Amino acid sequence: MADYVLDSYAVLALLSDEPGALGLATMIEDKRNQFWMSVVSLGEVYYIVARKEGEPAAAQAISDIQSQENVTVLDATLDRVLLAAKFKIAGRLSYADSFACGLAAEHNAAVLSGDPELRSVEGVEVLWPPPAEQ
Repeated sequence: MADYVLDSYAVLALLSDEPGALGLATMIEDKRNQFWMSVVSLGEVYYIVARKEGEPAAAQAISDIQSQENVTVLDATLDRVLLAAKFKIAGRLSYADSFACGLAAEHNAAVLSGDPELRSVEGVEVLWPPPAEQ
C-alpha cells in the first residue's frame, strides 16, 4: 500500500485523458493505494472544468472523484492552512499546490503531479504521472 496526494494537475490530466492518465487510473483502481486531496485542489478542478465544459460537467467531475473509495478529500483546517502557507513561503507555488504539498507532508505521501511548478519543491516527494503499461 502506498499513500499519494492528488493535485489538481493530476486530476485534470486524468479527466482529459492526457499523457499519464491511464497509469494514474490504474493506480487509483488499485485499492491498496490511498489517495488524499485537499478541498482547495478539488475547488481548482471544479472551476477549471466549469470554465471549459460548464458547471454540470464540473459537478460530475467532483462527484466522480469523491466516489472513489480510496480517495479522501480533506478540509482546509487552520493547521493545514498554516502548513500550506509554509510551503507557499518557501517556493514559487500556487496556493492550491501549497495545500497539496502540505497534505503530502502531513500524510508522509508523495504528490502526484505533472505541474512543472512542483519540480523545485523541497520537503516532499513529487512523482510525475506514470506512463501507461505497454
